[in-house]
Amino acid sequence: MKDIYLIAKTDNGLTQEEIKAALLKSLGGRSLKKVLILPPDFTRFHSNAGYITNVYWHALTEQGAQVDIMPALGTHVPVTEEQWNAMFGDIPFERMLVHNWRSDVEKLGEIPAAFLSEITEGLWTEPVNAEVNRLVLDESYDLIISPGQVVPHEVIGMANHSKNLFVGVGGSEMINKSHMVGAVYGMERMMGKDFTPVRKMFDYGMEHFLSGRPIMFVLTVTTAPGGNIRTHGLFIGEGRECLTNAVKLAQKKNIDFVEHGLKKCVVYLDPSEFKSTWLGNKAVYRTRMAMADGGELIILAPGVERFGEDDKVDELIRKYGYRGRLHTLEQFRNPENTDLQANMGAAAHLIHGSSDGRFTITYAVKEITKEEISSVGFNAANYDELIKKYNPNKLKYGYNEVDGEEIYYIPNPALGLWINREKFEE
Repeated sequence: MKDIYLIAKTDNGLTQEEIKAALLKSLGGRSLKKVLILPPDFTRFHSNAGYITNVYWHALTEQGAQVDIMPALGTHVPVTEEQWNAMFGDIPFERMLVHNWRSDVEKLGEIPAAFLSEITEGLWTEPVNAEVNRLVLDESYDLIISPGQVVPHEVIGMANHSKNLFVGVGGSEMINKSHMVGAVYGMERMMGKDFTPVRKMFDYGMEHFLSGRPIMFVLTVTTAPGGNIRTHGLFIGEGRECLTNAVKLAQKKNIDFVEHGLKKCVVYLDPSEFKSTWLGNKAVYRTRMAMADGGELIILAPGVERFGEDDKVDELIRKYGYRGRLHTLEQFRNPENTDLQANMGAAAHLIHGSSDGRFTITYAVKEITKEEISSVGFNAANYDELIKKYNPNKLKYGYNEVDGEEIYYIPNPALGLWINREKFEE
């Protein structure tokens, strides 16, 4: 199949009709009997992958194909029926397959230690097993469709493409070690960039272990002003080039430069999307390169009701807390802390979620006590009290003045990356 690139001519984005026509063209009139679609979960609602999956579902089932849909959960909790209906429309909820990152995978091979040492400048010197859900290897599928959004990401630099496979429907070793590789190498060296060490890991996995599988990537670049999805680009292909081109557009659409370090930044987390600090800490990841030394990051999180996405990770966050890179690495290297060593992804998350003391992080929640928030290393505030001052319905995206003080407001941190231009240009 020849790659299909569709870039919007205006800021309003592509129309649904334009997107649908490209999706149908990508099928190329092929007679397909069985297809697996791997869309993102609800945490990527604004990817427009829900609509894309729906178009493929109808087109393929109408020609008599069996279509299985397995959201690329990674370590996230399964999609609820309410979320499914909101994202995927009239596709029956019963068609969903649930990926279990701990048990549903097969080992493909090993990414060599020498290769990893080379791409990380010697910071990581162990091999890593490449694992994916066994359905990806099921030869009864004529086609595997992997839709999703290319957007700045704290672990890999730019999300999607092969990440959707090796993390989204990947196994515990690849998820844990890739996150740790990113943490050791340094997230601020990677966010918003292509060809990072973690991306090179996944590129290696695609080239050496999955090149023979019929995988078609359907990548979007989107923004969502006011919650309304605008698809600025659609990139469909079976190789790496579709990602390379999508990254270039996402760097233009999803990276915002602020003119100076932010002394106070207020981020709102939609309660339908963010129910854990595991997800909610995108507010930390995506703003940290914009925060001034000594600044304050305030996270309005009415839906956050737990720390980890599963019970084990929640337990680890409560035990070790977000206490900085050096502290976490010290705990990780302690031979007594076998629980943390067995969950490298959690260790990396603890590193990513801390400001290392450079700025303060205040969580305002409704469903977790202030004592619990404080116990993991964050400042705690009462949500109902704080929104009287920082009302999401009254703040506009970007700079605002509140009680004579300049603040910077971000309504959804998952859709971008914010960087202090002064620091970036040094």
